[in-house]
Amino acid sequence: MTDSCIFCKLINKEIPAKIIFEDENLLAFHDISPQAPTHFLVIPKKHIVDIDKTNAEDKALLGEILYRATEIARSLGLNQEGFRIVNNMGLLGGQTVFHLHFHILGGRQMKWPPG
Repeated sequence: MTDSCIFCKLINKEIPAKIIFEDENLLAFHDISPQAPTHFLVIPKKHIVDIDKTNAEDKALLGEILYRATEIARSLGLNQEGFRIVNNMGLLGGQTVFHLHFHILGGRQMKWPPG
């Protein structure tokens, strides 16, 4: 955890979030600036700057993130029509919060290319 990271502050309950799911490893919450009718994030509680900074010991955690994201999307009914899972890495990738996170978006037609 880092003192300046907004997601670490959410994890530590220093700032509020509309939490969907929490366990010892992950936190899932609604995005404060949704880009779709349903837009939530899944983050690890372990502070990892981005997906490029993961290593072999993070393989299980990455799988857990994707599994939980899909399980939550299913519980919200997004699996009926489809949803998108997005990870932005680095400045050119559109990352604005430097704590690994995955966006799950659904409830509308997604376009391609996304950028």
